[in-house]
Amino acid sequence: MRKIAVIGTVGVPANYGGFETLVENIIGENCSKNIEYIVYCSTKNYPQKLDQYKGAKLKYVRLKANGIQSILYDIISIFKAKKEADVLLILGVSGCMILPLIRIVSRKKIIVNIDGLEHKRDKWGKWVRRFLKFSESMAVRHADVIIADNKAIQDYVWTEYGVKSELIAYGGDHVICDTRNEDDKILSKFNLNSTRYSFALCRIEPENNVHLILEAYSKTDKRLVFVGNWNNSNYGKELLEKYGKYDNMTLASPIYDLLILNVLRSNCEMYIHGHSAGGTNPSLVEAMFFAKPILAFDCSYNRETTENEAYYFADAEELNRMINGSTNVVHECGKMMYNIACRRYKWKTIASQYESLY
Repeated sequence: MRKIAVIGTVGVPANYGGFETLVENIIGENCSKNIEYIVYCSTKNYPQKLDQYKGAKLKYVRLKANGIQSILYDIISIFKAKKEADVLLILGVSGCMILPLIRIVSRKKIIVNIDGLEHKRDKWGKWVRRFLKFSESMAVRHADVIIADNKAIQDYVWTEYGVKSELIAYGGDHVICDTRNEDDKILSKFNLNSTRYSFALCRIEPENNVHLILEAYSKTDKRLVFVGNWNNSNYGKELLEKYGKYDNMTLASPIYDLLILNVLRSNCEMYIHGHSAGGTNPSLVEAMFFAKPILAFDCSYNRETTENEAYYFADAEELNRMINGSTNVVHECGKMMYNIACRRYKWKTIASQYESLY
């Protein structure tokens, strides 16, 4: 049996973001019988420490998996994992500065998913960006395999480093669940009595163009439900203060209950996606399974994910014109999104692609 150590996430059960959801869905029923996963988890997020979950062994590190502690968290996980696993699957580049040393002391196979281009994100300062770029270069140069989750990221790795990478996206079909008899009850909690609303979901960060989306909806009477962590930054708090007073906008706190999210996504008129950084964004992939028209920020990552078949906006005015109907947003777009999702973004396929690299 091949033992695969998963490093760089908060852990499982998933309760944070895209990488955690990835791990949640490549273990368990989507996992081959000859694969055993060892997932490294942060004690800070799991007061109750399970030994196993969905057939995977869980190991704990007494540090936060995010922020400045993520560097040491990943490094410690890597050193522990090299003694226990045949393959190190590292998600993200925070701890990859240590890979040259790992190469000297271990011959274990190293696979790194470099995520999006972290060093280009607006939320980081100059020195953090430089560090992340350095860690990215160490990952690309010292890993056996680099995974890019988007063709635009794959092209970047080749152009920047002259290294070929494997293209594996995210799955999204885990979001589909039975909502019978729940729709009216859940919609009423959000004061929604019809499907005439748009839906958006993301971390509230500048690079996700939350301000742009809210500005566009502030100039219309169209309804918007926007779910995010508004109170986690000054940026989010300022937006909540400014736009939370608008009658046509519901700025909701984070929701992790898939049933509630399923109802809100499946009943909306259209999905608004403002991400401008990173690669294939999990929330966009998930939204595609609901067969709704998607209005996405115009960048190479979003165009690649949706195969240029969504609608794209570059500023608040352009988005405002779309939601007010000057651009013909039709149901055919939703059907196209669903067909692409079924062809490219099912977890069984993604799990098999990862296993082929081990």
